[in-house]
Order: sequence, then structure tokens, then C-alpha cells
Amino acid sequence: MEFEPKWIAWEITRRCNLKCVHCRSSSELEVQGHPDFSLDEAKRVLDDIHSYADPVMVLSGGEPLLRKDVFDIASYGTGLGMRMCLATNGTLVNEEICRNIKESGIKMVSLSLDGSTAEVHDNFRNQPGAFDGTMNAIRLFNEHSIQFLINSSFTKRNKEEAPKIYELVKSLNATAWYLFMIVPTGRGEEIMEELIPESEYEDILNWHYDMEKDEDVMLVRPTCAPQYYRIVLQRSKMEGERFKRRTLKFSTGGSKGCLAGQLICLIDVDGNVLPCSYFPLAAGNIREQSFKDIWENSKLFLELRDFKSYKDNCGRCEYVNVCGGCRARAYAMSGDYMAQEPFCSYQPGS
Repeated sequence: MEFEPKWIAWEITRRCNLKCVHCRSSSELEVQGHPDFSLDEAKRVLDDIHSYADPVMVLSGGEPLLRKDVFDIASYGTGLGMRMCLATNGTLVNEEICRNIKESGIKMVSLSLDGSTAEVHDNFRNQPGAFDGTMNAIRLFNEHSIQFLINSSFTKRNKEEAPKIYELVKSLNATAWYLFMIVPTGRGEEIMEELIPESEYEDILNWHYDMEKDEDVMLVRPTCAPQYYRIVLQRSKMEGERFKRRTLKFSTGGSKGCLAGQLICLIDVDGNVLPCSYFPLAAGNIREQSFKDIWENSKLFLELRDFKSYKDNCGRCEYVNVCGGCRARAYAMSGDYMAQEPFCSYQPGS
């Protein structure tokens, strides 16, 4: 199957103990109109997905640790043979949580770190003490031999922190570091003026390319920045034999830019299946259809997989198969998810 679901983020609650400035689901401690589903429904969803595919399942939110049965959900998925993961802000992690993570079979935990200091991170997360909570979680994960990765989101307010966060993350024994380039959805729509401008966007991606020589130490990947894979091909062609192996990796499908609705998706707390965490349009609802039916037949997913129908520069671009432009950002900025990536300055054929 060319487009096989490899990774599914699952919003098991919209409740959260933080109010981050960029939150895609506008989470807060008490969310009206989006109640948590039952454990029985969670098991039904896992059974449905497992009968069709074998993706990585990431229990997300909101803050998933606010659900008392989060580890029951994880244990059930593990029992089916699925690779279960957890995405948390880290502030609620303690010794008992670590034991439950191990016992439920969770393979990887992702944490968010948006600054190298408490001042920057807590400002981004709208919560004093958030940085200390995350660092405490990292300490506990290392003590309990729990694998974790770090996600960092960037806007104008913290973009200068990228090299500092990178050095900090390397020192923390993280498995990987993912740089998220903000897509303005949910609460993120309120900080449109803070988006990193197009003129500076590729500077960050080129900085990442230059420091990627350290990847043998730690996996580092830009996220929601599909044009990075175009930059990899452009620069490796110019720089020659030294980067030949990396060029081959990207040009033969070893990695790709936008994967929304192609290899990944999000299931929200209401059962809607979305192309990715930042794409607010639903392809279907798992309370009304099987996951297989949605994945294989939804009009939205089929359109996203039709690269020849992409518009303007993306449609003309010779790198469309390795980049594709961020479909969520195109939708957020223009209202048309088939439009060109709004934060890409590349002119096709140049």
C-alpha cells in the first residue's frame, strides 16, 4: 500500500493544565463541549485500527496524564501488539507515572521544551514552573530508563533560542529533537504576528542543515517545515560527494516533507480523523465509519495524495514529491489546502 498509516496522534482528552500560546486545540483545564470518550470506546478504536494497519499510536491531548485511565488505554494497545507512545508537557510526571509508563509498555515519550531557560519556556507555556516541571520529568525518565524525545516550537519570541535549546537537548540524553515551525491553528491563530517571516524561515532550516553532522549523536528533524527536504537536495547537490549518501536517502523516499493524510493523521477527542495535528478539517469520524474506510476513501485524503493537483508554485515545483509544502499552513493562511506553501520563497526551476 503506497499510502499506509504509519503514525497516528490520538487526542484522548482536550483538557490541559497549561494554556500554551500556540496550542492547536485551545486546550485548558475545563473544556466545554468536548468530553473524554470512555475506555470501552478507546478499546473499540484500537481494535478497529489494528484490524487494518499497524501504526505507531501516540496518546496525546491536551494533557493525556489528566485521564486516570491513560495507562489502561496504553496497556490495551500494547496487548494488541501496537507500539504505544505518549505525548506530555511533563509537568505532571512523578515516580508513579514513570512506573506506569514502563508497566503499560509505552515505548517513547515526547516532551515539549520551547526555551533553554525557565524565563523563555514559561512565557511560551503561560505557566510559571513549567520549565522546572519538564526538567524534573527528564530527570525521572533518565533514572527509570524511559526513552524520550523533545519537541520545540518556534515563533519570533523564541527563534533565537534554537541553538541554545539544541545544546541543552543534547546534554539531556534525549533520543531525538524535533523543531516545529508553528502552524497558526487553534490558539495559534492569536499569534499570527509572531510567525517567523518567510525571509527568516529558510535561515533556520539552513542552520539545521549545517549542524546535522551531529545527527549520529541525536536524531534532529524539522517538523511542519517540508521545504527542508528541498533544501537538503539543493545543498547536497552543490556540496558534492560528502553528502551523496544523504541525497540518496531523501531522493528515494527515505524521508519526505508534508505527510498529512499520506502517512500520518490525528484522531481528535470527538472521533474526527484529521490529516495532521494542525489541519482542522475532518476526513471522517471513527464513530460513524471504520478507520480503513476513512483512510482509503475520504475525499480530503485522496486530494492530499494527488500531488499533480497542487496549485501555483507547489504544483509547478520539481521538488513536490519530496516536499509538497505544508498543507495545513496553506489552509490556515489562504483557506485552500491545495494552495502553495505560503512560507516558501523558492521559485520552481530556478
